[in-house]
Amino acid sequence: MITLVPEEIEKYAHDNTTPESDLFLRLRDETHEKMRYPQMQVGRIEGNFLKMLARLLGARRILEIGMFTGYSALMMAEGLPEDGRIITCDIDPGAEEIARRYFAESQHGHKIEIRMGAALETISTLTGPFDMIFIDADKSNYSNYYEACLPLLRAGGLIVADNVLWSGTVLNPETEDARAIVAFNSRVQADDRVENVLLTVRDGMMLIWKR
Repeated sequence: MITLVPEEIEKYAHDNTTPESDLFLRLRDETHEKMRYPQMQVGRIEGNFLKMLARLLGARRILEIGMFTGYSALMMAEGLPEDGRIITCDIDPGAEEIARRYFAESQHGHKIEIRMGAALETISTLTGPFDMIFIDADKSNYSNYYEACLPLLRAGGLIVADNVLWSGTVLNPETEDARAIVAFNSRVQADDRVENVLLTVRDGMMLIWKR
């Protein structure tokens, strides 16, 4: 992943964002030690942004497509009330093992329910409404996740899609993933059911508000 923002500016933003607790730091370190693609994990800036969005929405139910080792789910869980709930989806048992241990250690872990298996199959079993949905899984299915999730989102709810700049390759998409992201961004942009803004946070985040 290329750096879209100059490294010194990224560091300044990181240093002026609320620090993670020791649990998140240990989760980050273990992810980098054990996972093949640790850069898939959201960091301090994006994690705190997701938590703040959950709080600003007054969210009580969140759906996450793409749990990885659980950093983002735990961050969002901190933004939920005590009776709030997150359903998070993944297919990697190695990532699940790490996530479950950190969920069990966190005082907010009881708010998180893990659903293993193909996300589209999981989504088909769910009932809404959800207040917030975070999409951060296989890029080839972004448009499919969007169409499957939007009916489950309440009016005034928010979908957040990660990696929508795909290291800047959206400007000249030569890979299947890049083309899938471009198609997703175009689909959202043309959808009159929503309003959207594409942010240059980390690798690009699309905020999608349902009318």
